[in-house]
Amino acid sequence: MSDLSNFPITKKWPAQDPSVLQLYSFPTPNGVKVSIALEEMGIPYEAHKVTLSDADVKSPEFLSLNPNNKIPAIIDPNGPDGAPIGLFESGAILIYLAEKSGRFIGTTASEKAKTVQWVMFQMGGLGPMLGQLGFFYKFAGSEWEDKRPQERYIAEAKRLLSVLEGQMDGKDWITGEYSIADMAIAPWLRALDFYGTKELLGWDDHKNLVAYLDRFTARPAVQTGLVTPPRD
Repeated sequence: MSDLSNFPITKKWPAQDPSVLQLYSFPTPNGVKVSIALEEMGIPYEAHKVTLSDADVKSPEFLSLNPNNKIPAIIDPNGPDGAPIGLFESGAILIYLAEKSGRFIGTTASEKAKTVQWVMFQMGGLGPMLGQLGFFYKFAGSEWEDKRPQERYIAEAKRLLSVLEGQMDGKDWITGEYSIADMAIAPWLRALDFYGTKELLGWDDHKNLVAYLDRFTARPAVQTGLVTPPRD
């Protein structure tokens, strides 16, 4: 059996089966990327609920694995160098898992580069911008008298949706084949419903994206990954 005792996080979230990958997460857009990937790839794992409260994400145990205090994070007891490895940052984890499994990242160097390109589009653009949109439209920022920040992120969200709508023209998936790029992007599109911004952004006019998100959420592995670990 694998020994994970060198990872302090296991003191707060003990591994029931240390021989399988340990996932520390919560069902947010970033969190479900990894649980969906694990389900799609068929990699055995154990999910630990790490809430967004300071008591969890700012605990010494969690910070020992991710000093950036954000979910998700993983420990793979079967690391590439024959020893356990801990990782944080959802995009990096997706790439790691795709390379580990040999799936959902393309089979040629060109396909891999294009897949990673769209993962980076989500990591550097879609996720941060939609997250800021949520803050300024639904959460604390919505109360600010100065509406220029809100207007900025509404405009940027519309621009990013337009980029994706064009990319999806004539395709079922972002790069043509289902990949980790879809696992990264689609959960953030789902967040628009939570933020209450679909009508504001003209979501129904993005016919390609509407059909795309329906295809994505219909996948059995996605349905399981979206609620892993459960909120309750």
